[in-house]
Formats: sequence, structure tokens, C-alpha cells
Amino acid sequence: MSLHWAALLTNAACDSTPRIDPQGVAVWALQFTPRVAQQAQTVWLEVAQSMRLFSGEDTLHQLVEAGAAELGITALAWAPTSLAALACARMGIRDGFAMPLAQLLDPLPLTCIDAVNIHAATLARLGCQTLADVRQLPRGGISRRFDSQLLLVLDQAYGLRPEGYPWVKIAQTFSAKLELPGRVDTAPALMFGARRLLLQLKGWLSARQCGVTAFTLHWGHDALRARDASAGGSLTARTAQPTQNVDHLCRLLTENLARVQLLAPVGDLALSATEVSPFIETNRSLLPDTRASGEAVDQVLERIQSRLGHKRVLRPVLAEDTRMAWMAHWQPINATRPGTKVRQLPGPQPTWILKNPLQLDVRGDCPLYQGPLQLLLGPERVEGGWWHRVTEADDGQHSLQVARDYWVALSQHAGALWIFQQRLPFHEHSRHCDSSRHCEQSEAIHDPGLHGLPRRCATRNDEVSVQGPCAVSDQVRGARNEAACWYLHGIFA
Repeated sequence: MSLHWAALLTNAACDSTPRIDPQGVAVWALQFTPRVAQQAQTVWLEVAQSMRLFSGEDTLHQLVEAGAAELGITALAWAPTSLAALACARMGIRDGFAMPLAQLLDPLPLTCIDAVNIHAATLARLGCQTLADVRQLPRGGISRRFDSQLLLVLDQAYGLRPEGYPWVKIAQTFSAKLELPGRVDTAPALMFGARRLLLQLKGWLSARQCGVTAFTLHWGHDALRARDASAGGSLTARTAQPTQNVDHLCRLLTENLARVQLLAPVGDLALSATEVSPFIETNRSLLPDTRASGEAVDQVLERIQSRLGHKRVLRPVLAEDTRMAWMAHWQPINATRPGTKVRQLPGPQPTWILKNPLQLDVRGDCPLYQGPLQLLLGPERVEGGWWHRVTEADDGQHSLQVARDYWVALSQHAGALWIFQQRLPFHEHSRHCDSSRHCEQSEAIHDPGLHGLPRRCATRNDEVSVQGPCAVSDQVRGARNEAACWYLHGIFA
């Protein structure tokens, strides 16, 4: 099988662009093939076995050349051997497959191959000006007068001997640096250098089949900075889903840098991957999918969050809690979600709940809300939250423990409602069991000595169906707390 080499020269950039790190280019090239080698300022790629993955030679060439141009590389060539590709890149020849290898290399000067250029002075005195002149010399005389490396390199360049390089290994973590060609005074202007670092990150992520969920951009201030300015700064950007999309990462970083004020001019940048996770590519269909047009919802939310702040864009997350008000809470969209699935609680759950429960009037034993309420199902006991305490303005702590009996009630005008009775702790209930005059105090009474896990007690044996609006059986009277009031907490749609 013939080989297909690409040679990239990292020292051919002009002075007005940032200096290109050959190690960073090698990391970037790993997204195309694992056969990447780097020596001095040259990076080689052997892509013969990767063409099928990129839909052929032309597509792969376009991807490599476009990415190399974004990194600032202008000298690039393709050839059947690595040394021939290097010689073509130095001479400005892009396609080394346009003619046979001997016809391609013979007219090239001695300076295009390092091992030959070392003996250029001696070879010039022998009348050699091109590689073809060197090949016409007697091989025995060349081996005796010059080192053996000269003949070996010539044979490798012309494909007569195999080539071997130590391949670049993938690092476990990603960190890249870039020295800017001049001082940068504004944060948005850092994106020119940051995009080059993100391209290197893309290659590292592709080689490791991972996606980034958090990355940090560091910048170092110029040595001539003010005394009150620090040595540098940093900015961490997060994504809702693992991604390898450079354009999305650039948009996200641009939104974050727009809110940064530099304390001093910046001279260098550094990028590190803070959090990565396995990346799963989406399955593509043979037929075009028109529904996939436009930007994903997660990406739009990330851009909005970067503009408004992390605490302004939230998403609901279910929690393992039996208390209605704390079954869900809000967290930033890029925060880590719980790894375990929340169990679904038995029994009916209301569609809407009130932020603050509404105390109901009572006539006899019947709660009232736009008329008498008919108790359909209950009681369902909810008790817990003894561990949940909040700090008040006066530096005191308030317990959020609840002890309630929930019922499903029917209103002729409002429909199905979710109501409860606030139960007293046992020792308080025994003190007030002779009278129901203290029901308004039950909302704030908690038992500080209660220990144990939160429980949600509801069995089919406890469910009671009441036929009349005020017909309360003895079983219902025994299940209810006589010293508690009725509250409306939710509505069934």
C-alpha cells in the first residue's frame, strides 16, 4: 500500500503573526491520523489509512489545508514520502503526486533536504547543484567520502528505503500556550490567539474521543504593567453538553470575554481543558434532515448565560424529597446533574402548587374554598425536613420541617384541589388535644428533638372516600389532627 504524507512547516510564518508551536500543531493533527511525527519545526502526517474516514483524498486535503491556514501555516505539501513532502513544502510545491517522484525531486536544489545541505559546499565543488547531480555520483565514492546518512536519506526521499519516525503520543491532559506578536489591550481582541488554541484543543479531543465541558483561558500581563495589576488573569467557560465544536466554543468564549476588563496589556495566552467527558457522535442519516437546521437549544442557553451571568439562566432539577415545595430546585444549566434517577412518588400529584399555602376557612369539620369541599382521597402523610435549616436576618436559624396530612378535595367551582392539615408534633398535640383553639399556631411549631429519615406514609388502607361535602366519618376524624387548620397547596388541571 502506497503512503500519503503531508509536511507542515511551522517556521514559515511572517513576523506579524504569533509564533507557531510545532508541538501544538502535532496535537492538532492527531484528529486526522494517529501517525503524526514532529522533528524540529516540521510536522508530518501519514494519512493513507485515514482517507476513507474523511470521504476520500480531496476532502481530507481540504480539511487539513483549511485547519493549517487557521493555525497560520502557509508552507504545506503532499508527497509519497515524508522527505519528498518536506522538500516540496520548502520549495513551494503543494502537490507532490502530480508527477513521478524522480521527476519531482531531481531538479530541486541541495538545500531542500537537510542531510544533503550539510555537504552542500563539498558537493558544489564536485559540480553538484541539484539532487539529480548527487544521485549521478558513484555510490561507493559517496559512502567513502561522506557519511552513510547521505545515501540513506536520498534513498528514503525517493522511496527506495522505508522511513520510520516516533509517533506523537496523546497526553492525558491538555494545556497549550501561545505568545502574542504584540501587546493586546482589550479582552475581545484575545480571540485571535484563543481560536488557535481552541483548534489545538479540538485535535486533542478528537484523538481522545472526548468532549469538553469546561475550559480555562489564562492570560499573562506584560512586564511593563502597573504596580497594582496582577501577573495575569483567567476565565473559565462551561458548556451544557460535551462538545468538540470550535465555532461554538469561540462564540461562548467571545461572550464571556466581552464582560472582562483587562488590568494591563496581555503578552501571552494559555488554554487548558478543565473538565472533559466521553463524546458520542450523533448518527447521521442518508437523507438530509431539515429539522436539524438552526442552533441547538443548549448552545443558545449557554450564550444567553454568558451574557446575563451564571445565576440568571436556570433549569429545574428533581430532588429526592417528600416535601412538595422541595421536590424540585433550580440550578445553572451547566451545573452537574444528579447521577441517580429520582423515584416517582406514589399517589396523585398536583399540576400547580402555590408558593405560599392558603389557609382555608372551616365550617364545622368541613374546609371551605368557594363553597364546601368534598374530601375524595386521603390522608397521605408527609413528614420530613428536620435536617433542613435556613439562616434568618437576625442570625437565627429556622427549621423547614413539615408534618402534614394531604387530601384530594373537590370544589364545585375550582375543581380538584390539593389540601393539607398542618399536624402538631406528638407532645404538642397531646397538650392541645382537648381543644382546637390553637390551630393558627401549628404552622410555626416544630419538634427539635425529632430524629430519623423523612418519610411519606400513604397506604391504600388510609384512603377514605367521603360522599357528602361535610360528611366526615369516624375514620377521617381519627386520621386528622384536631388541633390543625386546613390549607390549600395545589390545584389539579
